[in-house]
Order: sequence, then C-alpha cells, then structure tokens
Amino acid sequence: MIYYFCSYSIIREVYFRGSDMGKFQKIKSFLKRKTIIWTTVLSMSGLVIFGFSRDEKNFEIAKNLDIYFSLFRELNLFYVDDIDPAKLVKTSIDKMLDSLDPYTNYIPESEMEEFNLMTTGEYAGIGALIGMHGENEIIISEPYEGFPAQKAGLHAGDVILEIDGKSTQKMTTQNVSDLLKGPVNKEVKIKILRPGTKKTIVFDLVREKIQIDAVPYYGMLDDKTGYIRLSNFTQDCSEHVRKAMVELKEKRHAKSLILDLRGNPGGLLYEAVRIANLFVPKGQEIVSTRGKVKQNDKSYYAESSALDPEIPLAVLVNSGSASASEIVAGALQDIDRAVIIGTRTFGKGLVQTTRDLSFNTKLKVTTAKYYIPSGRCIQALDYSHRNEDGSVGHVPDSLISEFRTKHGRKVYNGGGVLPDIIVESSRLSNLSINLVTKNIVFDFATQYFDKVPRIADPENFKVSEPMYNEFVEFVKQKNFTYTSGSEEALKEVIETAKKERYYDISEAEIKALQKKLAPNSDKDLKEFEKEIKSLIKDEIVSRYYFQKGAIKASLMEDEILTKAIDVLHNSSKYISLLNPKSGKATSMIHRRNVKSPLYARDNRMKIKNYTARSV
Repeated sequence: MIYYFCSYSIIREVYFRGSDMGKFQKIKSFLKRKTIIWTTVLSMSGLVIFGFSRDEKNFEIAKNLDIYFSLFRELNLFYVDDIDPAKLVKTSIDKMLDSLDPYTNYIPESEMEEFNLMTTGEYAGIGALIGMHGENEIIISEPYEGFPAQKAGLHAGDVILEIDGKSTQKMTTQNVSDLLKGPVNKEVKIKILRPGTKKTIVFDLVREKIQIDAVPYYGMLDDKTGYIRLSNFTQDCSEHVRKAMVELKEKRHAKSLILDLRGNPGGLLYEAVRIANLFVPKGQEIVSTRGKVKQNDKSYYAESSALDPEIPLAVLVNSGSASASEIVAGALQDIDRAVIIGTRTFGKGLVQTTRDLSFNTKLKVTTAKYYIPSGRCIQALDYSHRNEDGSVGHVPDSLISEFRTKHGRKVYNGGGVLPDIIVESSRLSNLSINLVTKNIVFDFATQYFDKVPRIADPENFKVSEPMYNEFVEFVKQKNFTYTSGSEEALKEVIETAKKERYYDISEAEIKALQKKLAPNSDKDLKEFEKEIKSLIKDEIVSRYYFQKGAIKASLMEDEILTKAIDVLHNSSKYISLLNPKSGKATSMIHRRNVKSPLYARDNRMKIKNYTARSV
C-alpha cells in the first residue's frame, strides 16, 4: 500500500507541476481515500473517468491509474504464488521512470542515506570503503585517513567477519553498510580476519560524522603552477576550493592554476555557479535553466567579486566529467576564461529537482535543461547509446549547431564540452581490467603492506623491476586467467559464422586466428608493464599515504598535466587559444594514447568499487 501511494505521488510530480496541479488534487483527493473506500468507489470507475472527461490528459491519467490499481489487486488476489507487493510496485516504478531518462529516479526510504551522501558528502559511520572480495567475503577496501577505521588500525584487505556479534556470511555490502552506519558517538564492534597474520582481531569503534572531502588534494606542481583536484560538487565544496586557491596564491605564490575535474560526476548546481564565480566577475551569467514549467526557468549569475579574474587557468576534463563539472568547464570556455584540456565530457545537461513523496521517499525528477553562456546545451542528443566508457557516441554533423564564445571562437552542441586542446587518455587493457576485478593487484598490495613497514614518499616511490617480477610470480601462483577483447570479439564472429553456415569453410583460418589471439600472460604482462606498474603503484601508495598520497604520486607521470603546464607557462599560446584575434589563430591540438596515471586510477577505482560502499 505504501508503494501504491508512492506511484500516485510520482505521477503527480511528473505530470502535474504548475498550472495543472489543482486538477490533479481533485483526482488525488478522490483516489487517496482509505483502502476500503477505494475498492468500492474505484469499481465504479466510469464515474471517476467521465467526471474528468473534459480534459483529455486528466481522463487518460485517471483511467490508467484505475487500470493499474485493478491489475495490482487482481495479481495480489489470484497469482499462483505469494507476491512481494513492495518489490513488485518498486519494479513498476523503476521501469516507468526508465522510459523517461536515466536521471529521473525514485528514492525509497532505504536508500535515503546513500542519497544524502551523494549530495552532502556526509554520513555517520566508521570512515572506510568496503567491497566484495571473491564470492562471499566483504573487506575493508580503503580506510579514510583521519577517521575511526584508520585511527583504530583497520587495514585495506581486512576481512569483516562479524559486526556487533552478527556474522557477515552471506551478507551483501548493503547489509554490512547498514550495520556499520548509525548514530554518531555510538560504539560498534567489528571482528576481522587479517590476511597476513591469519588472526582474528576485534575492534571497538565509535561512529563519527564522516565528511568526505570534495578536494582530496591540492598543491604546487612547480614554483609557479598550483593544482586543485575536485572530486564532487557536494555541499560547500566551493568553500573548499576557495580555501585551497587562497593558500596556493598567498602562501605558495602560485602564478597559474589547474583545476582538475576528471572523473568528477557533478552534483549541486549552485556549487558549480559558486566555483565558476571564483574566476569570473560579479554579474557574469554562468548558466541558465529552461523547462516545461516556467518557474524552473532561471538564470544564474556570479553573485560575488571574483577571487582572481585574471590568473591563467586550465581545466582538465574527461568522459567522466559530468553535470556540474560541465557547467564549470563549459561556462569558463564560453566566456574565454580558461583553456579546457582533455577529452570530450560526459554530456549531461539535464537539471534534476528532488520532490518529497509519501512515506519518507523522494523523486529525483528532470525538470529542465541547462544552457551555458554561449546559448548551447551540452546534453548528449542521444543519451541511451554511448561508447563503452560512457562517453558521447558519434553525433551526425546535421544535428550539431554552431555557437560563439565571448571572443568569437566556434563551439558546438551535440553532447558534452569539447576541450580546446584534445589529449586522449589510453584505455586500460583487458589484462589490467582483469587484474583489478579479480583482486590480483589488491591482494599483492595487501601482501606487500604486511611485509614492508614503510616506503618512500609518494613523489619518489617507484615499482622497481624486482618488485614487478615479484608481482609476475604472484600472478602465476594465483592461476590467473583472462580473456582478451580480441578473443571476445572473435567468439561473436564465430557464432555469427556458424549461424550463417560460413564456419565450416573458414574453420582452418578461424582456428589459426584463435591461436594467434589467445592471451599469453607472460607476453602480455611484459607488453602492458607500464600501465600495470601504475596500478600497482597506486594501490601500494594508497596503503601508506591514503587517497591524498595516491593522487600526489599519480601526478608525477601525468602527461595530460604536463600539457596543461606547458600551455600555462607559454603566455602567448595561452592568450591566442582564448582570443585568436589577439594574435595568430590556433587550432585544436590532437594527441592519442597518452598515459595518464590519474585517469588509470579513476578507472581502477571505478572498476574496483562497483560493489563498494562508504561506511
């Protein structure tokens, strides 16, 4: 029954925002009576339907709500097995919203804590990331520096056996997360198995308010260039960026700045406006929103004086930079305030508003599209068909429109923000992906951390040849196997050939190709040594220096970062990129397959944490 109320609430919010709300209230007041009254009156659905027949939309909604209720009632009464009403209606709600867009979502009460974490970066728990290891072990994937788990001595790799006396066997990460989170200052007892010692240890932890820092790292890259890494647009993240910027300028004398938004999925729109405002003068339009309901049409301007409207600025983006990240990057590009470097961004130009529903649930509903200062919308024209990495697929020229920046540079819509300097990051090999997903890299780092008490600082730590050889032996001991992308593609070709009866006449050639494409661990571990070393380095450094140290280490070999520094140090090139009329016109710079350890780290974390949860 709770979910039935929620379905009505969702339909109300999706269809009746604005002038039609009063009409819906008439329907709602009629339909949302006590259950016993519904059943009697809804059986007389003709009265309900024809009572609203003057308005075709209201007629259709009333009719279909009645059909839905009738169908659900009949299923509940006559289906051969007992049904779970909550699960069934939740499925129907999700499928209904899936038909609209990927970002309109129903949030049940059980998921409110995760939703709050996404918007505020704050929750109460022990301060760690947990994840699945193998089929039935839940482990500490990464303790957060400075919080109860790390201060008490929990390590990445520790297997969680019990929480307050309850066995975690057969539990999901969600189950464990629910047990570890709770009221602030309340104690939780955790029993773990430490892989290196094979001993069980009991920890008594006191939950704290956990605030995940939106700026996990900032610092100087050289004597002139400051760097700020922004991972999410959560509440007050603009203040964190401001503080970092002030310190870099006033205490460390930064003369130029790099804002790294790679892998940043976005968040709160008003925080994006405030961050852009740090670099643009008061009164400058940053973004506007337009939707079906006029009250959602709004323009957002810089409300304060800029912290520094002139400091040379580069913004780094990739296909994982979405939503609020694209507002910042796109707005700064449109008003020629920053050079954008990297790959095309994700392409999410839809605005979501959260609406309260019945029984402590919520609807996150798309209410508008946003437009950056040139007038373009960066929403991908087709958000249902993307590349494998989530980036915008090919957009036909006929669907793309041209816009102009403040200084007259050409920019385009069609999906995402296209950087001023395109520097492609290389995709992880299938070997590397499998080494991460099967926890080979993780387990090697766990073993290394258990044996080695300390390592060099993040800037100087390297995976030596002897260490890499040790890793190769570790892989062999694990009886590791994997399938290459080429081999997977060939399997599809073989299946198609068999269906079309071409396989028999090509069998010899296909088998020869299979043999050539079959993965060879020894050969591939040598072939992809450089990127695998980056993954090992990231995992090991994070054990000793946590997230901040791992990011710091990754910057030392980041060629995209090197490109940004080169542009910022060359003032004539920087100026001509932003204003071609000031000198010689410049064109896009294209590079391919650049190695970016930070991008590799983002991919490793994405692959590693597909079942992970913050606790």
